[in-house]
Amino acid sequence: MSSCSSCIMGNAIFITGPTAGLAPGNTKANLVILPKDLAYDFFLFCQRNPKPCPLIEVTNIGSPIPNLTAPSADLRFDLPKYRIYKKGVLVEEVINIDAYWKEDMVAFLIGCGFTFENSLIENGLVIRHIEENRNVPMYITNIPCQPEGVFQGNLVVSMRPFAGADVVRAVEVTSRFPAVHGSPVHIGNPEEIGIQNLATPDFGDSVTVKEGELPVFWACGVTPQAVAMSSKPDIMITHAPGHMFITDMKESNYSIL
Repeated sequence: MSSCSSCIMGNAIFITGPTAGLAPGNTKANLVILPKDLAYDFFLFCQRNPKPCPLIEVTNIGSPIPNLTAPSADLRFDLPKYRIYKKGVLVEEVINIDAYWKEDMVAFLIGCGFTFENSLIENGLVIRHIEENRNVPMYITNIPCQPEGVFQGNLVVSMRPFAGADVVRAVEVTSRFPAVHGSPVHIGNPEEIGIQNLATPDFGDSVTVKEGELPVFWACGVTPQAVAMSSKPDIMITHAPGHMFITDMKESNYSIL
């Protein structure tokens, strides 16, 4: 089981675990870092697939600073945990990427569903992975993304269970946040989207689905990691699933209502 953890260095506290439930009201983001020769293709991939990959910022070439969303941050150091993919293989998880950063790299920040969870809670809905102190469960589906250049692969979804009477409210609330995945892509039978067993997510942790509850699935910003495994770029740096970048931007900046 994963849980939110931290370490203390001097007077600073560094989060090293999943970020669900942290900094309520602030926009969270997924991270993808690529060399500039692949950046344009990935930018177009995000444009072709706005549901799983809603871009909220693209950095300047060689700059780890997200000037629009957190200008005092450094994307080499300011996430809890990173993943390094080489030719489609996860080779390492690290707590900073200083050793991997190159001057030709471009960072992409992609909207994250953790952003809308605060609004779900404010509307009286229980977020099971927060309640159980777990990472959100994520699954690779049988739904193909629209390919672009070298990038192709299947959609990844995150799952949150709700009682039938609460599903409509969950849809209404999350529909207000199209920049952070918006409304669900599937409700109910997971086998219809290629998920055989909710107890064995591809990323994150399993959570309890109680009798009378429906699994509700949202497009997920971990999709690029499944794409990395399918497309096999020489290198792709990402956040570790559930270990998000917390921006300075408020969730209201990305709400349409």
